[in-house]
Amino acid sequence: MPADGQIMDLSRTLERENNMNGSVKQVLLDGCVPFSHQVAGHKCGINNTGVLQHPDGTILKQLQAPPRGPREMNFYTQVFAKDCTDKKLLDLQQHLPKFYGTWRPRESPHELYLKLEDVTRRFLRPCIMDVKIGRRSYDPFASKEKREEQINKYPLMEEIGFLLLGMRVYQIDSDSYITHDQFYGRSLGKDSIKNGLTRFFHNGQELRRHAVSLIISKIRNILRWTQLHFYASSLLLVYEGSPHTVNGSKHKPAEPGTEHQQGEPQSNSNNSYSHPYCQDVQHERNANGKCGGSVEEKDEEIGMGDKRQFGQEEAVEVKMIDFAHVFPSDNPDESYMYGLRNLLSTLEQILKD
Repeated sequence: MPADGQIMDLSRTLERENNMNGSVKQVLLDGCVPFSHQVAGHKCGINNTGVLQHPDGTILKQLQAPPRGPREMNFYTQVFAKDCTDKKLLDLQQHLPKFYGTWRPRESPHELYLKLEDVTRRFLRPCIMDVKIGRRSYDPFASKEKREEQINKYPLMEEIGFLLLGMRVYQIDSDSYITHDQFYGRSLGKDSIKNGLTRFFHNGQELRRHAVSLIISKIRNILRWTQLHFYASSLLLVYEGSPHTVNGSKHKPAEPGTEHQQGEPQSNSNNSYSHPYCQDVQHERNANGKCGGSVEEKDEEIGMGDKRQFGQEEAVEVKMIDFAHVFPSDNPDESYMYGLRNLLSTLEQILKD
């Protein structure tokens, strides 16, 4: 494993500056800032970089320590490879955030980040929820200690099939957000999980039934796609919380600083990681019979989401995220599909009530 794949502590690079309101804003490497819409995972702090937002509007996810980080990087690389001909993987692209290769900050070239689409960017008031999917949140190679740790975090995962990791919901009356973290999600049982999901779709005045319906449709499309096995992977659910319209359509204006390009975009074509599918499950290969791939970053596509306007289907987003534990298989992922079906069933019940 090359040395530049190792994770380094970014906390030493934190700088603080006051904005016009007198609050403190953290500015990281090359003008990047903490991603304001992060609802789950390790957030920016003393020992964590968290998810960052690049000045061009994309988000940056720091590569995790091996084997998780390289596995996730190569998963994105394979799915978005320019020469990919595997129809299954090409179909999968629509369910993932767009991948723009990897990125290294000029000040710390040994650190590596995944450069991804910010799927919340085109929303005025994005309501966001992160839902871990599957009956197991540990992969087949996890140690006994890791398995016990994950099971103890949420013993009902096996039965419910999904876990609410965090949510952020816009409230119309107060023009503010309410938030719930992973501890709230773990407090939900079989009898309260539906109420927990309902909170995500309530804006303080009414239940956003249309958003529920559109999200159900998108999850059904994901359920039709079965090939790889996903462990500890999530769905990111987003819908527009703002009631305001411009020319009859909700839209997200361009954010300042999109012209500011710092740091060095990196292609994955020169990385020397072996493909994790071959490394960890050596008897299986992808449909093309080869491993790896490359991604050519397209600057003209980055940040284009701010120019799109909302139609019926664009009022919501559902994306699969977090791929540090993805493995090939000849059989459908029953654990992941079980979680999707239970999530769908719960959402459908919300509409019926």
